Parts: sequence; C-alpha cells; structure tokens
Amino acid sequence: MPVFHLLLVAVIQGITEFLPVSSSGHLILLPNLTGLADQGQAIDVAVHVGTLGAVVLYFWRDLAEAATGSLRLLTGRIDTRGAFLALCLLVATIPVVLLGGLLKLADIDEALRSTAVIGWTMLIFGIVLWWADRTGPTARTAERWTLRDAVSLGLWQAIALIPGTSRSGIVITGARYLGYDRHGAAKVAMLMSVPTILASGVLLGAEVAASADLALARDAAIAAAFAFAAALLALAAMFRLLRSVSFTPYVVYRIALGLVLLGIAYA
Repeated sequence: MPVFHLLLVAVIQGITEFLPVSSSGHLILLPNLTGLADQGQAIDVAVHVGTLGAVVLYFWRDLAEAATGSLRLLTGRIDTRGAFLALCLLVATIPVVLLGGLLKLADIDEALRSTAVIGWTMLIFGIVLWWADRTGPTARTAERWTLRDAVSLGLWQAIALIPGTSRSGIVITGARYLGYDRHGAAKVAMLMSVPTILASGVLLGAEVAASADLALARDAAIAAAFAFAAALLALAAMFRLLRSVSFTPYVVYRIALGLVLLGIAYA
C-alpha cells in the first residue's frame, strides 16, 4: 500500500477511535466515498494495535494497577482497587464480545456497513450524546465506578457494534446519563477501550495471520506507528479541551456528517 494511504487510514483511526465520532464509521466511509481500495483486515488490526498502545501509555498507572489487580482477581480476591477495576473492565467487556460474536456468526455485521446506516447512527447517537451531556448530573468521577455501572456501560458499549455509533461516544453518553462528570465519563470510556480493542484485535489478527507476508507486515508496522502517534495526540487534546468545553462540538460534527451521508445515501 502507498505510504500516503497508510497514513490516511492510521490518522483517521488514531484520531477518531477515542473521540465520540466513530472510528469504524470513518474507516468504512473512506473507500466508500473516495474510491480508494479497502485497506483490509491486516491494516485494521495494525491501527487498532497502535491506538491500543496510545491509551495504555496515557493511562498506564490505572492499567498497571488493573493488571496487578487481575492477578488477585484470578485467585478470587477483590480486596484492592486494582482488583475491583480489573473486575469492572472484565464485566463491561462481556456484552460486546458476546454480541459481536453473534453478529459475526449470523453474518449480519457486513450488512450494517452502509453509508445510510452510518448516516443514521451518526445523527441519532449524536443527538443522544447531546441530550445526555446537557441533562446528566456531574456528581461522580471515574474513581467512583461501580460494578453495577460496569454492567450498564457494557450494554451501552455493545450498541457500538452498529457502525457509526462510536464506541467511546456511546460509553460517554451512558456515563453522563449515570451522572459522571465529563472527564470521568471520558476516562471510563478510554479504560473500557483497552480490553475491547484487545479482544477485537485478537479476533481479527487470528483471521489474517495465515495470509500475512513481509510486505504486509511492513505496511502494518507503519500504520500502527502512525495510529499510535495520532491517537496519543487526540487523547491529550480531548482531555485538555474537556476542562473548558462540553461534548457539543463533537455533536455538531456528528449531526452535520450524518446529514451529509444521508443526503448521499438517498440521493
């Protein structure tokens, strides 16, 4: 693949994975709207690995604590913050893994990858995010995450299997509805992304491993590096902006893009 194409895919994935605007929707739209060749699953895996590396680096303290706590969790002990965080992340990941597997077995996932579907989900879930952000209280922080919230947000996250919904966006929406402040909602969404991206990366990676070659491995490494840099910058920018700005700019972008896509789909 040309380096420019790899850069384009990686930057789109890196920036949109953690912003509430849907990375999968943008990646599906790239070949649909530009005529470029589909980047393929191997590059999808690579850019997901890159964004995973970025969020691990950005939240390394929390994730190191969860990793240590997971060892205690394996022995049946939930007596530290890390063990409880590991349990919450595990519980929150189960719905999306189960539903994702069912959609793939039923061969429904490809049917959802249309411009019209993405247009509607961009529009509808953009409005839902605006509503939750405007009406939700801001009394809770990420440190007050509960197991009940993990179950609830896990169900919210499963909705993101519909392209255009945005995994981070729908989790932020659910967290704001539950009363988390904007920073806390975004942080919970980012922490939940780690096991989810890891699970999807393993699933896709297993499918493409047999067909990998040296040229593809080189392209994948380049794409992963670009995605890592883009995702790290996007994370830093979003959390800095959340100190003074609501999620409204992302909502405006989603609604505008949704209307454009619906116009294209039904023209």
